[in-house]
Amino acid sequence: MYSDNLQQIDRQIIELLNQRIALSTDQIGLNESLLDRHNLDNSQIAAKTRLPTNPQLQTESKRVVVIGGKGMMGSFLVQKLSTAGHQVTIFEHHDWNRAAELLKNQDLVLICVPIKYTTEIIRQTVNYIDADTALADITSIKTPALKAMLESHPGAVMGLHPMFGKVQSFQAQKVVVCPGRRDEEFQWLLELIEADGGELIYATSEEHDRMMVAVQAIRQFTTFSLGTFLVEQELDTARSLDFASPPYRLQLGMLSRLLTQSAPMVVDIMLATPQSRQAIGKLADTYQRLAQLVNEGNRDELIAEFGAIQAYLSPQLDCCVAESNCVIKALSNFLSANSAKSNSQLFTASIDRVIKNRTTKPEKTALHHFGDSKG
Repeated sequence: MYSDNLQQIDRQIIELLNQRIALSTDQIGLNESLLDRHNLDNSQIAAKTRLPTNPQLQTESKRVVVIGGKGMMGSFLVQKLSTAGHQVTIFEHHDWNRAAELLKNQDLVLICVPIKYTTEIIRQTVNYIDADTALADITSIKTPALKAMLESHPGAVMGLHPMFGKVQSFQAQKVVVCPGRRDEEFQWLLELIEADGGELIYATSEEHDRMMVAVQAIRQFTTFSLGTFLVEQELDTARSLDFASPPYRLQLGMLSRLLTQSAPMVVDIMLATPQSRQAIGKLADTYQRLAQLVNEGNRDELIAEFGAIQAYLSPQLDCCVAESNCVIKALSNFLSANSAKSNSQLFTASIDRVIKNRTTKPEKTALHHFGDSKG
């Protein structure tokens, strides 16, 4: 009876503690949910402001071929086009023997292949498509691809660049549009992107490629360099997370995201143009110059460099700090929720072991304390 009562009290204590932990976790989850809802509401509002004025977003079904339609971005576009009611054909490298059959009588041919193959595939494709077929590509370097399409195809031409990786929709994602020829023939496609919440950024191919030096090549090289450094130093990154601030975690998160992408694609982006390679070389020179100041202990010069950066980026500082604060808050909520859940599971398992041990041990009586009654 005594042992049963103890077990009952233990279970009541566990239940109360679990309720308390659940309430704490729910509050963390509520905060995170509210943050997510706030972000979702904002992105939906932004998306609505970009929707076409025509409420009838449905268009007649188009015949579309996606060359490279089984890749990450190609499969995403295939899914979006198919869901919208268009007749989509996936064309892969083993289909060239059927190119005359598959590429004829199409409204749009969309080229979704790696950078190094894009212009070659464009020149091969135009041998099979009709003059009135619209032709577009999605490669991340636009000038060579757009030039190749304009020179080799008399029909409608447009360069596109989705500025995102693996996602479920265009919601709050940017797509760069580089006009080529007869842009109105792509209006249905652009409206489809906007209707799904995407934001269209219009630019010449030359401006796009200049911006990609910083937005892609330099950023990826910087992240890639950090990963190489961590490997060379043999840093225990798992242990470092025990000491990590949210910004450090975000840095490792960005490195991890880079490493989930295709290595050839990442390297091709860094090597894509002479401008990208030159910029990466200049960045290496800057690293060397700043490292020299550090080695010399030149505090004043380093502070002056810091001030120069502040002055240069001052127009964007408030906006970028606000965005980073939002990301850090979301990460902190995520980590807190995971920690509370883990602690709850560990605590429950520990108490369960205590109860199990009590049920397997013999109950102590007066005889255990005072010895055998004999003698």
